[in-house]
Parts: sequence; C-alpha cells; structure tokens
Amino acid sequence: MEELEHTCPLPRTTLTEPAIFTTETSCECQAPHEKLTVEQARLGTPVDRPVRIYADGIFDLFHSGHARALMQAKNLFPNAYLIVGVCSDDLTHKFKGFTVMTEDERYEALRHCRYVDEVLRDAPWTLTQEFLEKHKIDFVAHDDIPYSSAGSEDVYKHIKEAGMFVPTKRTEGISTSDLITRIVRDYDVYARRNLQRGYTAKELNVSYINEKKYRLQNQVDRMKEKVRTVEEKSKHFVYRVEEKSHDLIQKWEEKSREFIGNFLELFGPDGTWKQMFQERSGRMIQALSPHGSPSSSPPRDFSPSRSPSPPSRWAMPRTSPPSSPKGASASISSMSEGDEDEK
Repeated sequence: MEELEHTCPLPRTTLTEPAIFTTETSCECQAPHEKLTVEQARLGTPVDRPVRIYADGIFDLFHSGHARALMQAKNLFPNAYLIVGVCSDDLTHKFKGFTVMTEDERYEALRHCRYVDEVLRDAPWTLTQEFLEKHKIDFVAHDDIPYSSAGSEDVYKHIKEAGMFVPTKRTEGISTSDLITRIVRDYDVYARRNLQRGYTAKELNVSYINEKKYRLQNQVDRMKEKVRTVEEKSKHFVYRVEEKSHDLIQKWEEKSREFIGNFLELFGPDGTWKQMFQERSGRMIQALSPHGSPSSSPPRDFSPSRSPSPPSRWAMPRTSPPSSPKGASASISSMSEGDEDEK
C-alpha cells in the first residue's frame, strides 16, 4: 500500500487553465532548495517541496509523441512539478533548422498540455549550472539517445555525469520529421487541396503552370467523384429494379397459374362451359323438334255433321272454273279423294 502511494501521482489542480509562463520569481518553493537524489524523490517529498523536473525541446508541430514524453516526465515521481523549456526561432534555426510553427505558436501549444505546470520561453540550447540553480531544477528529463548538437556528441552528457538526468522513452512511429516527410511526399495533394479551399498560388509558392495543372486535376477528380456517385446510384437503382422485377414476375406467375386454372375449369373437356352448352343445345333441339302423333290414336274420319278443314292454298291444284254443273261435281269428288289419300 505504501509503495502504491509513492507511485501514484498527486491530483492536478490546473487542468482547467493553461500552464503559466516562467518569470524571474516563478518558483513556488519557499523552503531552501536542497539537492535531491533519485531515491529520495521516489520516496516522496513534502507538499511544499515538489520535485522540480525540467524538459526542453523544440516541440514543432506538437504531437502525441511530445505529449507522451511530457506525461512520463510528470509521473517520474509522486510529487513533481514540470517545467518545459522551449527554444526560440533564432536559436532553433541556427542549430537545427527551419520550423513550421513560430515560437509563439510553439509556446502556446505547450501551455495547453495537461502535464505541463510551467513554460519557459527562449530556453537555452545547452544547460549551464547557473541556469539549473536559477530555476531550482532537480532533474532533467529527456530520452536516453545521445543528442549531438552545437559541436557536442551529447548536450546532456554533463547532466548525466552529475546524476540529474532521468530518461524517458520515445514514441515510435511519430515525430516532427515524420510529419514533415509526409507533407513533402504528398506535396501535390496538399497543394491541390489548399488551392481548392481558396488559397492563392502565391501563398502556396506554386508556379502558374503548376497552378493550372493542379486546378485541372481537381476538376478531373470532381468528375471522377460524380461518376462514382452516379455509378453507385445506378447500382442501387438496378438492384431495386431487379427486386421489383422479381416480385412482379413471381406475382405474374401466380396470377397466370390462377388464370389458366380458371380457364381450364371453365373451358376444359369437363368444364362448366361445355356442360352449359350441352344443356342449352338439348333444350333447343327439344324445342325445335315436332311432336309425333300417338300410335294408339284412332283414324280420323269425316262425319256428315262436320265439314272438312279447308285445304291449304298451296296444295290446291289450279283448275279452270267448271263450265257446267257436272264438271263442278266431278271436281268436288276428286278433291275429296285426294284428301283421303293424304290421310
């Protein structure tokens, strides 16, 4: 339990406000500054005597690798106060090279890191004993790789020999140089992007010919994007049409089977229509056929009291009018015989 308390950092009280900038009287430690060993610092110090740790750098294009290094420095000891020194533009350009961010931008970026308690502007390139005593620094935190610069194989060599150096670990895969390499490698992409966002060719230091080339490439990319969008919409439309077509075909097949079944039921060999037709045909034949005389009917005889039906006008032979009473009686007798023969 005691070891756990020593390894856990104390809660921060300045997370809602930016870190302060160093002044000549910024040291909050009121007790006399006595030199600490690493073992003493790890055991913990009084509240009014935090371990003052110093970490310096350029911090150009401030990224997660910088933040992780400062996090390690802040958590080296249970009671730590982290001062971060940032070198100016003049000093950086002289010993290292040109920066992307200005010194004011780099100062302000460090102020908003949650692990930083204090920012020291215009930090020296090489730490002197006078500087360490002035700011009451107990330990200097940096990665353990020798940092050769300003004619020295390792600018932290004298700090290590004095027992004031505490190492941190670098974060692999991220560095300011890596970020600049990405920008240089994809220069055309970023130049085209910024031209599209409204930056002028003069601001980007782009020649007239390259500007026209980049703008043409942007137009081509926009056309490609439109074509891709149309293709995606077309694929979606075709997919929907296929779905609808499949549903329509399935419904049509169902309706077709139902229609064919109804047709066969109505007009098939044993269908309803044939039965109706046979019934109607039978009725029509029965209605049109004459009724025969019954076989048991007695023969019809003319009685003297009943005069025969007048002969049809179609069956009556054309005869000349009788010229005498004898001819008329002969004619009447011949008609009577003819009727009897018909019957």
